[in-house]
Amino acid sequence: MSEPFNSPNPVRGGRPIYGATLGILMLDARFPRIPGDMGHAATFAFPVQYRLVEGASPQKVVREGAPDLLQPFIDAARDLVRHGCEGITTNCGFLSLFQAPLSAAIGRPVAASSLMQAPLVERLLPPGQRVGILTISGSTLTPEHLSAAGVAADTPIGSTEGGQEFTRAILGDELDLNVSAALEDNVSAAVALCEAHPEIGALVLECTNMTPYAPAIRRAIQRPVFTMVDFVNWFHASLATWPAREAP
Repeated sequence: MSEPFNSPNPVRGGRPIYGATLGILMLDARFPRIPGDMGHAATFAFPVQYRLVEGASPQKVVREGAPDLLQPFIDAARDLVRHGCEGITTNCGFLSLFQAPLSAAIGRPVAASSLMQAPLVERLLPPGQRVGILTISGSTLTPEHLSAAGVAADTPIGSTEGGQEFTRAILGDELDLNVSAALEDNVSAAVALCEAHPEIGALVLECTNMTPYAPAIRRAIQRPVFTMVDFVNWFHASLATWPAREAP
């Protein structure tokens, strides 16, 4: 066995888990998690820690604005920090509303929403091009969600709500998912958005469950597509892994 990398001698303990520095706050859902989804651990090339936030259903978070759920999210995030997580993320873009209070409460960096990528992506684009956002629920993605993530209010937005499978199955928390139909919903919505707004130069996928369909979306619209998993991979690469800091 190789020697510990750059470790102090002696080393200091204090918690039961080491080396899994990214914590993911999970909605209370039971729909299928396919590879590429945030809730499928094989999506990541590094270890992660999960915490379920009981009562945080897709219905409550996406369609009802997450009423009375901030404290349960804070409690779950604090538990992840106590178990060695140096950064916290979530598996729903609508949780941009909790970005500021979560980071303030736990004393660690938080990447609450894929929407947070949109301002940076837009700065990458040539003059005259805009970032677009594809969401699972355009009817409930409010100016408050956008503002909390630093997204311009006039950003072009498309939704999979007009499809047959994806929005219905995910927000309805159904046990079965027709993956082919969900893929078609995502691709069709992305194509329609780009046709309606030809100024779109890149797309950000709000919903973390859209990530498995990103390659097909890229092929269909011939533009860069940014997902929550892209964001999390970048976020994780910045986190210190040793030695772990004391929890606040």
